[in-house]
Amino acid sequence: MSHPIFDREKLVFKSLSERMNKLSVEKDLVPLSQLPAGLSETGKELIRLTAEKIKTARSKERPVILTFGAHTIKNGMAPALIALIGEGWVTHLATNGAGIIHDWEFAFQGKSSEDVRANVSKGEFGIWNETGLYINLALAVGAMEGLGYGESIGKMISQEGLEIPDISSLRKHAFKNIDSDPETAAAAIDLAGIIGNIGIQPGFIDIPHPFKNNSVQAFAWEKGIPFTGHPMFGHDIIYTHPANHGAAIGRTALTDFLYFAESVSRLEHGVYLSLGSAVMSPMIFEKSLSMAQNIEIQHNSHIDNHFMLVVDLAESDWDWQKNGEPPADNPAYYLRYCKTFNRMGGEMHYLTADNRDFLLELCNALQVK
Repeated sequence: MSHPIFDREKLVFKSLSERMNKLSVEKDLVPLSQLPAGLSETGKELIRLTAEKIKTARSKERPVILTFGAHTIKNGMAPALIALIGEGWVTHLATNGAGIIHDWEFAFQGKSSEDVRANVSKGEFGIWNETGLYINLALAVGAMEGLGYGESIGKMISQEGLEIPDISSLRKHAFKNIDSDPETAAAAIDLAGIIGNIGIQPGFIDIPHPFKNNSVQAFAWEKGIPFTGHPMFGHDIIYTHPANHGAAIGRTALTDFLYFAESVSRLEHGVYLSLGSAVMSPMIFEKSLSMAQNIEIQHNSHIDNHFMLVVDLAESDWDWQKNGEPPADNPAYYLRYCKTFNRMGGEMHYLTADNRDFLLELCNALQVK
């Protein structure tokens, strides 16, 4: 039985330049010189411990993975993230679909974050041409090139444009490689369909990103550092646009999940930081760690000596490392992300803190400049 589906072709899109934004790089980026304001002495001690764990991990060439929710970008913490990966303290960054979008919008126009309540009422929320067109097109091109979700956007920002193949060459490529490389062949057919549907001409499309120096994705792409995107279908504003293509999302996001799992597979004596991500981070981590343990066990080994710090705003005085999982009648039991990470072995701590305060104090402890 088939059901009617919504026709996105009927939507009237406005230019992103017409949108009112709450945030801008000019007034909201947080410099590394800013002092953290809301940390307790206990919190500072835990961050100092985390910094020492990071130093030890990097001295052993072990990974330091930092996963974060979109508010880390919205709160202006790109300078801290760029510095941490630039100086080698963090080896892998991961965020959700919204984090990808805010980073791109800041790079493209220096502004981001619309008024959701007002714009839903007007039928305008998320219905902005440039965000939907360029991000979806970058993902479709990236899928054809075998790139991940974050790589595809980071490359577009860094190169300030996209190379669009002509449709005939894509079709020839697909037919030539259908047996030897069916994934790439299918991606080529998908890209040809998208190009034909939206009427894009072949060749290099100039897409200026005047604020690209503030883009974490672009910096990671240029330095060859994994920045992975972990979206969920329908969660992000790019799904409103007719250029959106499920297969391109799936291919690039799956590549990024496997990049992420590869980093987790080397986490013995490494560090995992989960910053303001209540769903994405614990969910991808537990599957990745399980796969990694599967391989380790085949080699008579196990990942046990990893350090995890979970940072969020929810209050909790439960000592997860000392006392384990709380009973169901304790409110701490319902910090689901803590419960998930506590079940992952290793050493896990929870810190109640604003992501700005945490990252500034961590950079200070690591003497990041």
